[in-house]
Amino acid sequence: MLARGGNAVDAALATAITLTVVEPCSNGIGSDLFAILWDGRQLVGLNASGRAPAAWSPARFAGRTAMPQRGWDTVTIPGAVSGWVALSERYGKLPFDDLFAPAIRYARDGYLVSPVVAEKWRAAAAILPHDLGWDDHFMPRGRPPLPGERFSSAAMASTLGKIASSRGEAFYRGDLATAMIAHSRANGGAHSSADFAAHACDWVETLALNYRNVTVHEIPPNGQGVAALIALGILDHFDLGADRPDLVASQHLMIEAMKLGFADAHRFVADIRAMKIAPEALLDRAYLASRAKLIDRSRAQDFGPGDPPRGGTVYLCASDESGMMVSLIQSNYMGFGSGVVVPGTGISLQNRGAGFVLETGHPNEVAGGKRPFHTIIPGFVTRNGAPLATIGVMGGPIQPPGHVQTLVRMFDHRMNPQAALDAPRWKINADRSIDLESTAAPELRAGLIALGHRMTSIPDTYMDFGAGQCIVKIDSGYVSASDSRRDGQAAGL
Repeated sequence: MLARGGNAVDAALATAITLTVVEPCSNGIGSDLFAILWDGRQLVGLNASGRAPAAWSPARFAGRTAMPQRGWDTVTIPGAVSGWVALSERYGKLPFDDLFAPAIRYARDGYLVSPVVAEKWRAAAAILPHDLGWDDHFMPRGRPPLPGERFSSAAMASTLGKIASSRGEAFYRGDLATAMIAHSRANGGAHSSADFAAHACDWVETLALNYRNVTVHEIPPNGQGVAALIALGILDHFDLGADRPDLVASQHLMIEAMKLGFADAHRFVADIRAMKIAPEALLDRAYLASRAKLIDRSRAQDFGPGDPPRGGTVYLCASDESGMMVSLIQSNYMGFGSGVVVPGTGISLQNRGAGFVLETGHPNEVAGGKRPFHTIIPGFVTRNGAPLATIGVMGGPIQPPGHVQTLVRMFDHRMNPQAALDAPRWKINADRSIDLESTAAPELRAGLIALGHRMTSIPDTYMDFGAGQCIVKIDSGYVSASDSRRDGQAAGL
C-alpha cells in the first residue's frame, strides 16, 4: 500500500484485513480493534470494541459461577470492521476497497500455513466447540492444516468483497448481519438486528503518564492499558537504571508493581460509563506514590486494590515518510475466539463477552449494551509532545507486563528495541504466581523464589509469553523491531 501511494493508515489497515485470513487463530473478520495514531499534528485513539447484545443481563447467566468462554453467549457485537471504515474515512489516502485486494487474493487463492500458526490451529481444535461452524470452515480436510499446507476460503473472499464494496454496511445492516443474527438465533444466542445497527466505534483521547523523559499513552477503559500505566507510575519511584536489567532486585520491583497494577485494573476497569472512579484517578501521582510504598524489596506480596481518589491477538504498527505513525491491535481474544463461524461467510467471531464478570455490583458486571473488560492494548510513546514510538505486545494478560518490561528495558536500560523485545519475560498468572520464560537465567529464577515469588509453569500453547512489535522514530527515519517469538517481521520500503 505504501508503494501504491498510500500512507501508514492504508498500510496498517491492509495488513490488519489480511491477517484475518492468514492468521485466523488470533483474529478474524468478527474481531475487535483498538488503535492509537499520530496523524502528523496530534495523537488520537480509536476504540472499536463491541458492546453486549441488549438482551444480555445478569439473569441470563444466573446459576453460573463465571461467564462462558465459547459459543454465542460470549460474542459481543464485533467492532473491527467499523474500525477499518473509521480509520480509512478519516485518514486513508487510497480507496477503501483497494485495502482488501491482498486479503481477498489470499482467501481466494490460498496461502501456505506457517509453522507457528499451524501449531496454534492444532491446539485450538482440541478445545473448541464442534457444532458452531468452526470445524466446517477451518478443518476442510477433517483436521487442522499442517505447516506448509495451503488453506483457502472462497467464503471469506466473498465476505471481504461485500465489506469492501459496502464500506461495512453489509456487515452491520446488510446480508452479512442477517446471516450472523440467524446463526445466533439458531444456536440460542440473543443477537438482534438492532444490536448490529446500533454499533459504533469511538474516537477517544489517550490516557497518558510521564515516565522518565517520555510520555506513555494507552487507550482508556474498557481496555486494560491503565494497568501498564499504573505499574510504570509506581516504578517511577525507583531507580531501575542503576541496576542491570535482569538482576533479581529490578525484576522483583517490576513484578510487584505489575501486581499492584492488575489489582486495581481488575477491581475498577470496565466500560468507562460504568466505572465508579475516573480512570485518571488511578494515575494520580500521590496515589501511585502511596502504592509504591507498599512494595517490600525483600519479599513478594499479594496485593489487593487500593482506594484511589474519587472523581489471542495480532498487533501491528506502521509509519510513513510524512511522519504518520499507527499502533493497531486486533483480536478474537482466545484462540479462534468463540468457536463460532457463520456458515457460508467465513466470519469467525470473538468471545469478548467472556471478559465480563457475574459479581453483583461490580463495574464490569454483564449488562446489555455494555462493553466488557478488554485485554488488547496498543501503546504509543511521545517525547516533549512529539511522536517517538509505537509499541504493542500481543497475548491476553501478558500485554500490560509486556509493555512495562519492554519500555523499562528501552528507557531505563537503554536497550535497542529488538533487544528489548527479545529479552526473557515473566508473566503474572491469575493466582498471582509467576511464570518465567525458560530463557531467563537460572540465577534470576532462584533469586525470585528466594524472595517468596511462587513460580508456576502454566502451559499456554496459544499466548505463551506474548509477542511484540515496535517502531521508534529517529532523526533519519525509523528503527523497527519484531518479536522473534512469532512469524512477524520488521520491513521497510
